[in-house]
Amino acid sequence: MRILFVHQNCPGQFRHIAPALAAEGHEVVFIGQKDKQTPAGVKRLEYEPHRAVTPKVHPYLAGTEAAVLNGQAVARVAFTLKGQGWSPDAMIGNPGWGETLFLKDVWPDRPLISLSEFYYNGSGSDVGFDPEFATGPDALLRARARNAQHLLAIDAADFAYAPTEWQKAQFPAAYHGKIRVIHDGIDVDRVRPDPGASFTLPDGTTLTRGDEVLTYVSRNLEPYRGFHSFMRALPRVLEGRPEARVVIVGGDEVSYGARPRGGGSWRDAMLAETGPLPERVSFTGRIPYNAYLDLLRVSSVHLYLTYPFVLSWSMLEAMAAGAFVLGSATPPVEEVIEDGRNGWLVDFFDTGAMADRIVAALAARDRVQGLRNAARETVVRRYALAHCLRQQKALIAEAVTPS
Repeated sequence: MRILFVHQNCPGQFRHIAPALAAEGHEVVFIGQKDKQTPAGVKRLEYEPHRAVTPKVHPYLAGTEAAVLNGQAVARVAFTLKGQGWSPDAMIGNPGWGETLFLKDVWPDRPLISLSEFYYNGSGSDVGFDPEFATGPDALLRARARNAQHLLAIDAADFAYAPTEWQKAQFPAAYHGKIRVIHDGIDVDRVRPDPGASFTLPDGTTLTRGDEVLTYVSRNLEPYRGFHSFMRALPRVLEGRPEARVVIVGGDEVSYGARPRGGGSWRDAMLAETGPLPERVSFTGRIPYNAYLDLLRVSSVHLYLTYPFVLSWSMLEAMAAGAFVLGSATPPVEEVIEDGRNGWLVDFFDTGAMADRIVAALAARDRVQGLRNAARETVVRRYALAHCLRQQKALIAEAVTPS
């Protein structure tokens, strides 16, 4: 088969399925933006919007215009491929940046599979969840407008899938019949416990499973992933556990939401609020993937917080690595973690109760092996890469097989 993938951050969520198909002998072409990775066996083509978003365009429409510009640029690459006599048997993309908008106009007779990652709602998800950053009715109107490209994408798609049941449920009910629930997959053979693992901090200190280690990981340190709540709980945690080492992994950019009022990073903003922290708190920035896995393996307690939003791979990877995970009592975390069985749950906003629960978890770290085992078993059973790849391949096979 010939399979076309589209994602600006090649390979994005297709980091496993694209090279897996190529390894089976399929011809895999990936359209993405410049200076991105190229998975093994995959041919990558680049696109670039021909101009930026119109200055001073209505704020509600800036994202939509950017999506149209991206979609147009991808379509131009696709028309070039078509002119060269190349056509895919199936097209797969994440429509979040508009890149799949016009693929069906290039190849109307070829099936399009849409990764339906998130649909914005005015209530029940991220919008308005955190009253500290609520922007009133404007947020409701903006959320509806942001869905323009998502509605166009899901309507054009022949098939669609979402990583979790909760993420699927965010889409209008009229489209639920089109959306399967298939996760990207966790490589549980690679992401697994290792009692002998160690992690070296920037100051040269080496941590092992024998140390008391609290970990927090996010691509960027920001409120969407509960960084502000964690930082407000941290002084009480440090007081309650004087031997604990705290390792905080993440960048200072913004993936979701906005920067602090006045600019700067959320790390600087929260440190200004909490005051200086002792040297046993380490900010590592972003770290290599293998080092990140070793950190999860030596973690005594791993804290994962999130708005009701896209579930991070990091939570499932922590569970697969046998970590003792404290997750926020928010969907879709509650879809995976059952309090007391395969992890603990904490209130996202109650920082006092959060601190107490972290302290209790650190104290219990050597008595929860059954919980750690259950966490890994959950991921192996429901999100193992081999299982998810089979589901993705079956969906592709169904799409290319005439009914």
